[in-house]
Amino acid sequence: MVYRPKQIIAVVQKDATGCGIACVAALASSTYSEVKKIAMELGISVTDSRLWSDASDIRTLLKHFRIQADQQERQFQSWNTLPQLALLATKWHRKDNRAFWHWVIYWQSPNGPVVLDSNHSLQNNVRKDFGRIKPRWFISIGPKKSC
Repeated sequence: MVYRPKQIIAVVQKDATGCGIACVAALASSTYSEVKKIAMELGISVTDSRLWSDASDIRTLLKHFRIQADQQERQFQSWNTLPQLALLATKWHRKDNRAFWHWVIYWQSPNGPVVLDSNHSLQNNVRKDFGRIKPRWFISIGPKKSC
């Protein structure tokens, strides 16, 4: 079954390492503050750089909200080969022998493909400037599991 959400609203991050929290908030139709609170209860802190250098914390949050995520990261090939909904690792770089990235959401919305970017400095968090976004890899996202 293909997951086709009717609406996903971009959530703006409120912490430097909060892009993963903002992405989960958008996918869960929640607020940044609510997801951040749950993250802290799960031992995930915005002061921990693993939020943007390790996929395990975002997977923990997705699981908490019953959002299915592919178990494996997949190398980005092209925009045309992405699934309906995915978390993308962008702005990938190395610092002190450790990989870092910025989480964004790729969504094939009813009005065409978009990237929901939580960066607070953007004038519009719904992006279509795909040529400027350089994904490294992605995680496919599926429907929420029912209770």
